[in-house]
Amino acid sequence: MEDILVKAKQWLSDTFDTETKNEIQQLVDTQSEDISDRFYKNLEFGTGGMRGIVGAGTNRINKYTIGKATQGLCNYLIKEKPGKELKVAIGYDCRHDSKWLAKVVGDVLSANNIKVVLFEDLRPTPELSFAVNYLNCDVGIVLTASHNPPEYNGYKVYWSDGGQIVPPQDKGIIDEVNSLDYSDINFNAKEELVTVIGKEVDEAFWDASLKNGAFNVKGREDLKIVFTSLHGTSIKLIPEVLKRAGYTNVHIVEEQAEPDGGFPTVESPNPEEPAALKMAVDLANETNADIVLGTDPDSDRIGIAVRDMEGNMKLLNGNQTMSLMTDFLINDWKKNGKLNGNQFIGSTIVSTNLVNEIADSYGVETKVGLTGFKWIAKMIKDFPHLDFIGGGEESFGYMVGDFVRDKDAVTSALLACEIAADAKSKGSSFYKELLNLYTRHNFYKEHLVSLVKKGMDGAAQIQQMMSDLRNNPLSTIDGETVKFLYDYKASVKKDLITGNETNIEIPKSNVLIYETENGTKVAARPSGTEPKIKFYISTNTSLDSIDNAKSVEEQLDSKIQRIINELF
Repeated sequence: MEDILVKAKQWLSDTFDTETKNEIQQLVDTQSEDISDRFYKNLEFGTGGMRGIVGAGTNRINKYTIGKATQGLCNYLIKEKPGKELKVAIGYDCRHDSKWLAKVVGDVLSANNIKVVLFEDLRPTPELSFAVNYLNCDVGIVLTASHNPPEYNGYKVYWSDGGQIVPPQDKGIIDEVNSLDYSDINFNAKEELVTVIGKEVDEAFWDASLKNGAFNVKGREDLKIVFTSLHGTSIKLIPEVLKRAGYTNVHIVEEQAEPDGGFPTVESPNPEEPAALKMAVDLANETNADIVLGTDPDSDRIGIAVRDMEGNMKLLNGNQTMSLMTDFLINDWKKNGKLNGNQFIGSTIVSTNLVNEIADSYGVETKVGLTGFKWIAKMIKDFPHLDFIGGGEESFGYMVGDFVRDKDAVTSALLACEIAADAKSKGSSFYKELLNLYTRHNFYKEHLVSLVKKGMDGAAQIQQMMSDLRNNPLSTIDGETVKFLYDYKASVKKDLITGNETNIEIPKSNVLIYETENGTKVAARPSGTEPKIKFYISTNTSLDSIDNAKSVEEQLDSKIQRIINELF
């Protein structure tokens, strides 16, 4: 505790403003337990940015941790691009602190003689990614904590291609940030270098979204849609893009339409969680809607619910939606005679293998990277001679084409409606088309278990759990022999039966994946943005007929539950 108090008292110096010093002084005077969590570590500027609770302290999002990150970025840009007239785009979401933090970022950039284009108001993250390319910026920055609770905020950095920073830029920026003291931050803004942007970029984004996400389908006017922005940014773009595409029967959950960083109607603004979409599903049942669309606060993730074979609304997971979207896109390329062996799909190591099977059935390659859309964006950059069709990950994110280089709930919402309208016009449905995929390939069922482990003790527990799984590998899962252990930290794929080892040719990451002889998988991965460890369970079996889908799904659900009981 003594060391923590020493760190805290450093924030009482003249480097910091009066408000910050008063907040820290009160913590010191009261010997608050909160002081330990605020100062036991520095909030790291990681390989994509940073995310944390807003407040004073080294382990918090505030003027100084954000300012230091931005000053380090400025120093890196000036060294890497000497003499260039630099320009950075800044966007922000609906959180209480996002707007003023965006202003702080703009202040530091302009103080370092870098031009700033700042959105006039909150906008979805995919529009910021788009704006970087559209406005020929060197970097983009967005202030958002995605789907985290209200007390959080964050800072993500995008490179000139519109994708989040990857090697070697990420390490270079991190080194610059870590070399600084808070006293090195230049907050003396040059307002003449700041330009406000808005409607022009909106129009360009809508045009690009329609170009990439709208297809020659029938029945748009017959599709009944319920949409909720969960108090977030997507209200700015999604209703308009649906209207421009020809969808006239759209019901908005009005109680959740007003942007509000407190997210008053939900416990968590995360469309992965069924509770977040309850109001939307209730409205869908009142209006007899075909599809529900719900997005997280910065509108990169999308949750989709559709009617099952019995007419009940069913929330799909990210693996299911990315599978159907991938099949629809590749099939459209095929129908238009555009498949020639130079196309690929992007996915991640913890996403469903069904996507790989679908792409392979069309003769299309699936490139698989680490978790996070920055790696899918990097694929596009690394293989410029190949056409990127689309890509996704299990955490409810999808990207259609390469005009945006991050997951994009706006265009994905449009694509989902195109699939649903097309299916309905042909006497089918979104869900029935998913079941048809299962009959052509295998019925895949995945499940995510997230264990929250907060603070210093929680971080140590997560580290110990990964160590145990790495050093004492599972030999069976639900009675099935484990054949492979993929250790992405060691970059080794080990055959546990023969002992043979092969190298894994993607960047290192603290992820372990077990795979049985029958294709059942369990992956373990500490979250990079939350105090959680995540376990991804994947099972699959054949489906001979849609009529048997319910019983097969029940079998897979039972299997998943047995695996959960076995693991925990």
